[in-house]
Amino acid sequence: MYVNRLGEDLPRTGEIPAGPAVAVWSLDTTLDVVGGHRVDQATAILDASERERAERLLRAGDRHRYLASHVGLRVLLGGYLGLAPQDVRLVREDCPCCDGPHGRPAVAGGAVQFSLSHSDDLAYLAFAEVPVGVDVEGIPSAAAVRDVLNVLHPAETAELSALPVEQRREALARLWSRKEAYFKGTGTGLAEGLAEPYVGSGPDPAPVPGWRLTDLPAPPAYAAALALRT
Repeated sequence: MYVNRLGEDLPRTGEIPAGPAVAVWSLDTTLDVVGGHRVDQATAILDASERERAERLLRAGDRHRYLASHVGLRVLLGGYLGLAPQDVRLVREDCPCCDGPHGRPAVAGGAVQFSLSHSDDLAYLAFAEVPVGVDVEGIPSAAAVRDVLNVLHPAETAELSALPVEQRREALARLWSRKEAYFKGTGTGLAEGLAEPYVGSGPDPAPVPGWRLTDLPAPPAYAAALALRT
């Protein structure tokens, strides 16, 4: 699957992806200008919730990466919807686990579904007509592999345990990005644990009923995946 690159210039988004189609974009969140908008002036196009979230980030680098990714999100959503970035209204769907107002982020009216993920200085954004989740992960540490090894699906634990130690970090990154993409697509997050569904750690994702999982191209030291409801 092709991953578009969002840079400093205003992007050409085209039409909202229809049916099983999906558009994926990557973004370097250290950029000072994203899609024609200066990141240091981002508060002019973000809503109150986004501004509040940014203000809670104490580290300047974290704040810049957050602002850059949300400028990118609004620029792309505005392109698909024919709106100025500041006119895109974001809402939260109801949580599928408890019906609380903290489910998947969404566009008011639901004309396009989206998902945003970031890791270090890299963000991935996905847009579709149906619920979609995207995730990008840096290769985890050996300690992180040990920490999660026994909370995964038993078959995934067995797969990772059977690998040479030096191969486990990359395999977990593949597995984790697939599972996180699915959780973002469903809106459940980690509320129901990490064991289900089984997504596998091998070269190709395992089938998941009702969803299509796809590994995405990613830079060295990263893994990325997409989940699209079928």
